[in-house]
Amino acid sequence: MFEEKKQTTALLRPKVWALTLLLATLTPAMAFAEGEALSQSNANLLWTLLAAILVMFMQPGFALVEMGFSRAKNAGNILMKNLIDFGAGQPAFLLLGFGLMFGQDIGGFIGSSGFALAGVDPTSDAGLWTLTFWFFQSVFAATAATIISGGIAERTKFSAYIIVSIVVTAVIYPISGHWAWGSLWGAGELGKGWLENMGFIDFAGSTVVHSVGGWMALAGAMVIGPRIGKYSPDGKAKAIPGHNIPMAGLGVFILWFGWFGFNPGSTTAVNGSIGYIAVNTSLAACMGVLGAMTYAWIKHGKPDTSMSLNGALAGLVAITAGCYEVSPMGSLAIGFLAGILVVVSLEFIDQVLKIDDPVGASSVHGVCGMFGTIMVGFFAAPGYGSATGLFYGGGTEILVTQIIGAAAVFAWAFGAGLVLFYLLKVTIGVRVTQEEELKGLDITEHGMESYNGFQIFTNE
Repeated sequence: MFEEKKQTTALLRPKVWALTLLLATLTPAMAFAEGEALSQSNANLLWTLLAAILVMFMQPGFALVEMGFSRAKNAGNILMKNLIDFGAGQPAFLLLGFGLMFGQDIGGFIGSSGFALAGVDPTSDAGLWTLTFWFFQSVFAATAATIISGGIAERTKFSAYIIVSIVVTAVIYPISGHWAWGSLWGAGELGKGWLENMGFIDFAGSTVVHSVGGWMALAGAMVIGPRIGKYSPDGKAKAIPGHNIPMAGLGVFILWFGWFGFNPGSTTAVNGSIGYIAVNTSLAACMGVLGAMTYAWIKHGKPDTSMSLNGALAGLVAITAGCYEVSPMGSLAIGFLAGILVVVSLEFIDQVLKIDDPVGASSVHGVCGMFGTIMVGFFAAPGYGSATGLFYGGGTEILVTQIIGAAAVFAWAFGAGLVLFYLLKVTIGVRVTQEEELKGLDITEHGMESYNGFQIFTNE
């Protein structure tokens, strides 16, 4: 018996050693794999947070652009509106908007509502990601709201604007956002909106964010009416120059910088695509400058500074939908065309439609946002994202889907904007008095001057 056990032990010893060696080999590998996954998760969280901070820094960029393109007597009022977009908009998005946008889908049109962060465990990986993702999305919501500010500048009641900002971030932006982005958070496939199910592509928000703000700015400008002195009795548009073009220029450069959080950050993950997304983003801005400058130079004989600045923004807005899908060559084309388009659109809205949009928000964000979204159907390049556009041998299916998506969001945002501004007009009032507008909103709405000792009163 003893000999049998001895023989069995001898036979098993090589197998035990082999198993021991295998475990010794696998344990560090398993630990490394686990650590690698943990490191990737932490890197994704950090990148998303940093991108959100960059997008938040766009808020002062918007404020500077809008203040620079407006008159000195209204600079503080514009600053306050940009402040309230974040101050009131982020809590509104927390309490209602996030659930409507990313909750479980209801009929393809809306997410299940509710306090989105209720029950979140901040000590768990899932809880940490939820909090970070919410913060990232909240600054996008504030961006959609703040676009409206410039389109209705210099004549809007501050109290009415607070309501606009809250309604946009809590309801209007999240509902159309759900159509295209509903599955990006925890609901996954159960969160998909109807546009997402169609295959609609808007990687970082040319339509979801920018067009929503731009179309609502257009609706607001129509309901409120033009500034005093903007149009002569015979209907001819008169220029009302901004008080500080260098300030507007600084704002554009800040927005350009922040856009590297807006577009590459929309990966919400650290991977190789963030590099070419940044390349596409910047190239489109460059070409937007060249397109707007060249067109204005040829048409008016001078390389207009304000048009060139808006050209940069037009390129950035237009590439935002397809920054993941197009090649650098495609981004050059989209940016250049957007730069030309924004000048044409600014002049058409101002001189033909006679809608007073002081900073061109509806053209830069609404028109160019729609344009950039549709261009994905043409320029989506093989080897970049997941789609192939018409210019690369793809069919018309993507193009048709892009047109449907852009048109649907236009109808929703513009229609909701008209209703909201009209309701405010017939209830609390949406426009200041003629006397208040002439004195300037800094004094009449906020009781202070932005430039103490330099306030100039005019009748225009």
